[in-house]
Amino acid sequence: MVIVDSSVWIDYFADARNRQTSWIERNAETEFLGLTDLIFCEVLQGTRDDFTFARVRVALSKLKIFETGGTALALAAARNYRLLRSKGHTTRTTIDLLIATFCLESGHELLHRDRDFDPFEEHLGLRVVHP
Repeated sequence: MVIVDSSVWIDYFADARNRQTSWIERNAETEFLGLTDLIFCEVLQGTRDDFTFARVRVALSKLKIFETGGTALALAAARNYRLLRSKGHTTRTTIDLLIATFCLESGHELLHRDRDFDPFEEHLGLRVVHP
């Protein structure tokens, strides 16, 4: 399963062309794509009008949406944050921390356009799709 981050979905729904959105177009039929409830929220909160909100909600709802949270994920995320901070990397948002940790804990790959995930790949073994 490839978890697609909001940094990619936002570009995709805005019809922006880059390596990541092109990867989705090429692989949507052959790869299992998913997202977390946090990504779902991030993408929807950025929509500008009711029509776009509804269109994006319907499109994303067709994918597997994983619920995140709970104390086990929170504990793992806090440990990851502390470990990365000890190596000189501070994750800028808690949501990115939770998304990366969810992927690590669940064994999912991540497709993203956000440098905050790079230390997770480098130091913790986060599997990232590199189109």
